[in-house]
Amino acid sequence: MDQHHSQDDHIDAATAPADRIAFVQACWHRDIVERARDSFIAELARRGHPADVLEVFEVPGSFEIPLQAQILAKSGRYAAVVAAGFVVDGGIYRHEFVAATVLDALMRIQLDTGVPMISVVLTPQRFHEHDDHQRFFREHFVIKGAEAAAACLATIANIKRASLLRTSPPRRLAKRRTEARAAS
Repeated sequence: MDQHHSQDDHIDAATAPADRIAFVQACWHRDIVERARDSFIAELARRGHPADVLEVFEVPGSFEIPLQAQILAKSGRYAAVVAAGFVVDGGIYRHEFVAATVLDALMRIQLDTGVPMISVVLTPQRFHEHDDHQRFFREHFVIKGAEAAAACLATIANIKRASLLRTSPPRRLAKRRTEARAAS
């Protein structure tokens, strides 16, 4: 249904449609994070988009997401890049720092490349490996995956609409040209 790629895979850019979406998924807490990917795909299908518009790339953890996202954005193959990860406090360093670093990098990539970065990189204030937290976050990632699909499609549509404004003359100018032709 979806295509998984490691960083070593090569894809012929000439065959890629412009509306492809890259989904970068951290493997840390895979059982939770993959729920966002599955929900994203389901929401695309619900909105009439085939699953083959999505290419999935896996990275070890959330900290590795920005570099992969930047490579994909600069490739010109994707209309958007979605990032999914789960950053938890492992006791060694502050998880807020990692989450902020990842989100800051995604924002910079988005602004530098013009390719939208849709984030499903979440960091709970507290997470424990017990069943209640596991269940809660698996369910939460389903919700966030669907929300990310909706945001992704809306953002791509908005960018297409805005790009038409750049390629079309302003309406006032077009109206003046029409009026000038009619007067002559």
